[in-house]
Amino acid sequence: MDFDLTEEQRAIQQAVRAVVQKFDADYWLERDDDGEFPHAFHAAMAEAGWLGITMPEAYGGAGLGVTEAALMMHEVVSNGGGIAAASTVHINLVGPHPIVVFGTDDQKRRWVPRLVAGQDKCCFGVTEPDAGLNTTHIKTFAKKVDGGYLVNGQKVWTSTGQVASKIMLLARTTRLEDCKRPTDGISVFYTDVDRSKMEIKRIPKMGRKAVDSNAVFIDNLFIPDDDLIGQEGKGFGYILHSLNPERVLIAIEAIGVGQDALRRATRYAQERVVFDRPIGMNQGIQHPLAENWMNLEAAYTIAMKAAWLYDNGRPCGAEANAAKFLGAKAGHDACLQAVMTHGGFGYAREYHVERLLREVTITRIAPVTEQLIKCFIAEKVLDLPKSY
Repeated sequence: MDFDLTEEQRAIQQAVRAVVQKFDADYWLERDDDGEFPHAFHAAMAEAGWLGITMPEAYGGAGLGVTEAALMMHEVVSNGGGIAAASTVHINLVGPHPIVVFGTDDQKRRWVPRLVAGQDKCCFGVTEPDAGLNTTHIKTFAKKVDGGYLVNGQKVWTSTGQVASKIMLLARTTRLEDCKRPTDGISVFYTDVDRSKMEIKRIPKMGRKAVDSNAVFIDNLFIPDDDLIGQEGKGFGYILHSLNPERVLIAIEAIGVGQDALRRATRYAQERVVFDRPIGMNQGIQHPLAENWMNLEAAYTIAMKAAWLYDNGRPCGAEANAAKFLGAKAGHDACLQAVMTHGGFGYAREYHVERLLREVTITRIAPVTEQLIKCFIAEKVLDLPKSY
């Protein structure tokens, strides 16, 4: 069992770090203040070729695996960028997956190079207000018409909708009541964001202000036949292919944010003097931070195991879900403890830890809740009866 990184993997870390360190914590604090999309960061990552790390080499990507993508995202979040930095590029790693696996050669030629080069930004239209995680009950409907489909419906929590030129859209092409199975009759489209047919309303939220989240109202949006990915009605299965990689990446992002917060907390504990001694001498400060380190390291290990399993074609559902659960919780706990270690200054924006705490919280909620992960482990690993 070898836990050492390859020379190529270490080179990836160093190269990504060289880009990321040009955008320090103050840059991300400014984006948290003004809410502007981090266009400069996105462009820098595109110019360095990192937006295509998992995309096929034939279409401008690097053709690397989830392990390398995880190493990249760990660097992205570890230098003060937090989940805002991750979300700026995250969609490029998992969003286009159905195109790569199920798209035609023509679709890949048309779409993938533009994503890799940063010419297109993609948003993801899956979640709906009345469906949530029960994806089979989405109501957005694509009616077949001459030359394509006419789409009506509503999506919510669509990230980057304010700046996106493309949308990966999940819609029913057969009504649920007309399907033999709930998973049938769902199709995936990758098409232009037509703002004359789509009202995209920004949702004010707790954190990650720079990367917008939106409610999307779709009214008679025409999608040409050429923008359907794979077979009509098979989209639910296509989406499932990207679930485990996304869980791994969310885990590693939460872990990286937690480690960043932990470094800030330990540095502050060494420097902050109260009653003529650094507060880091006190076990009440030391012990929670030591526990944070242990939990983050354990979560990192299972996240990288899940990535290795996926890249080697092994089943990894349990490990990917466990990594997401443990990584998000360890990251959140470390950020909360960093705020508490800073005391009153932890509440001050200039120390960054309150921002990291606000941002990391989303990793405990999305893209799957902790409760559903427990249900999955209970049913699929422990062979207990399904509870929902």
